[in-house]
Amino acid sequence: GGAGIPAFFTRTGVGTIVAEGKPSQNFDGVWGGHEYVMERSIRADVSLVKAWEADTKGNLVYRKTSRNFNPVVAMCGKVTIAEVEQIVETGEIDPDQVHTPGIFVQRVVLNAKPEKRIEQRTVRTK
Repeated sequence: GGAGIPAFFTRTGVGTIVAEGKPSQNFDGVWGGHEYVMERSIRADVSLVKAWEADTKGNLVYRKTSRNFNPVVAMCGKVTIAEVEQIVETGEIDPDQVHTPGIFVQRVVLNAKPEKRIEQRTVRTK
């Protein structure tokens, strides 16, 4: 939804209750001539994202795996709220390091010492 694509065709769900009532189309042999179901893109009223750093204009920098989905989640929300570990002045973040431009962010919340829950695997020893 954040990319401006209102819908897309997919083979996922064809022939199941997920596809009931949704438009479908066979693309005349293109891509194997399979049936495709139209799915609407996700548009959220509010998007909540977690970033490592933001500047005062809302430009966001993510770390590690938080770069996987947070940028697109931020883009698909009508209002995006970013929880960040630090806020710096505008211009302190190198433009090449910005992962989400501030135009997509309406609110920034500082949480300087977030609780970082890490799953711990316990295995039985013999």
